[in-house]
Amino acid sequence: MHKNRRNPILLGQDNNALTWLLIINAVVFVAINFIKIVYYLSYETPMEALQNFNLQILSWFSLPANAETFFGRPWTILTYMFSHVGVWQLIGTLLWLWAFGYILQDLSGNTKLIPVYLYGGLAAGLIFILSVNLIPEYKAVVNSTEPLMGGEAAVVAVAIAATTMAPKYKLFPMINGGIPLWVLTLLFVAIDYTSIANDSSVFVIAHVASGVTGFLFAYQLERGRDGGRWMVDFVNWLNDLFNPEKKYREKPATQQRYYKSIRKPFEKTPRITQQKVDEILDKINQQGYNSLSEEERDLLKKASQEDL
Repeated sequence: MHKNRRNPILLGQDNNALTWLLIINAVVFVAINFIKIVYYLSYETPMEALQNFNLQILSWFSLPANAETFFGRPWTILTYMFSHVGVWQLIGTLLWLWAFGYILQDLSGNTKLIPVYLYGGLAAGLIFILSVNLIPEYKAVVNSTEPLMGGEAAVVAVAIAATTMAPKYKLFPMINGGIPLWVLTLLFVAIDYTSIANDSSVFVIAHVASGVTGFLFAYQLERGRDGGRWMVDFVNWLNDLFNPEKKYREKPATQQRYYKSIRKPFEKTPRITQQKVDEILDKINQQGYNSLSEEERDLLKKASQEDL
């Protein structure tokens, strides 16, 4: 069972993936609603303003149900998962993303959250389009089906991935020893289902596809196969391209910053220092708690007992 650790990744950290996802969703929301206000000020009636806004602006961000429309706007399979219009929709997305994204980073490090979010959103979008255009029940009403919009589907993948990795992860440990993560996930799934089931069952299918994607990502990751590694390498390549003076280089194994367990027999164990603790925390930040060796975990536990 996973033990919650001290000194988690902070939201204000420069390279915090969760912070970037929260910011991107919030910024796109502000931009869309600013344009919406401009439309309301530019037309005589609110109804006319809303119709033109939906047609001329929102349709270029949301994922259309009609396949022909989608092929003319293929970027919408990415933009839809960052686009919100309603303030409560945004708040719900950000709160659940913060809750499960925080835990996922705590478990797997700082480089898995964005790949899981994107994979989940892409899977939901593809299944949404395929279902509406191939299943007769949905195909008959394809032109009246609401477009897919918002980050809820992508958050489902994050929630399922985190729960798959550590279903007994304890929340609020001060309350009777803590609440298992799977309980929060059941609550989230129930709320998510009730919020979309009334619209169309095709949205439920899309969210299920995202959840399956999150499960498969975590399942493969626990077996040493990182499906998001290529994204990290691509970002590092871009960083090298535009910042040649600060080229990213992965350190050789002999230079990795973490405490090494190899020592001579009968050698006296050195005392715990802040430097060693910082090196272990740095390793957790980059690779996740599960990457620590037993000796590193013991050292971190002793450091917490000594309040180092």
